[in-house]
Amino acid sequence: MRLICEAPHLEDYLSEDEIVDYSHPLLQETICRLQSTEDSEIERVRKTFEFVRDTIHHSCDIQSVRVTCKASEVLSFGEGLCYAKSHLLAALLRAQGIPTGFCYQRLVAGSTLAMGHSLHGLNAVYLSSLEKWIRLDARGNKPGVQSEFSTEEERLAYIVQPELDEIDYPIIYDRPHPVVVDALQTHTDCLVLSQHFLPEAL
Repeated sequence: MRLICEAPHLEDYLSEDEIVDYSHPLLQETICRLQSTEDSEIERVRKTFEFVRDTIHHSCDIQSVRVTCKASEVLSFGEGLCYAKSHLLAALLRAQGIPTGFCYQRLVAGSTLAMGHSLHGLNAVYLSSLEKWIRLDARGNKPGVQSEFSTEEERLAYIVQPELDEIDYPIIYDRPHPVVVDALQTHTDCLVLSQHFLPEAL
């Protein structure tokens, strides 16, 4: 799939805002632990991706009611939905000078079409050493869901099935999509949010 940048400049994918708050001391401390002067750009991206994927819980996997949104919240509490984890990964990578954006998929919300659809959030990262964008999904692995770091063939958590009206949106957003932020900021129970109020489409 050909990815399309929403923002006109690569620098737009390095910006900081209320959600991608990478100046927060906790994020800065984490980056210091993750970084090594000997690491290549690709190695830094891999380490950061695996840190978010493996050490930050997906809230539904642990049946948590907590809703996190800002990168610093996700890191502080150690959990978040896929969207929130993508906010944290973007913040950690942008703080290292690595352009990172936000991508979305529309997936069947359950095992059948009758259960409707919901948005899934992931990231796109620009590797200057390879002069290309790659998508990474830090949702978190579990039985039946396996996402890996790859600079070649995508190894995402979910493969979109068009026959089920699923959509792989090609846009790389420089900011988290407003419908996602609104869902996270207007609900206080993550389980209720996940069961009934996740955005269905962009």
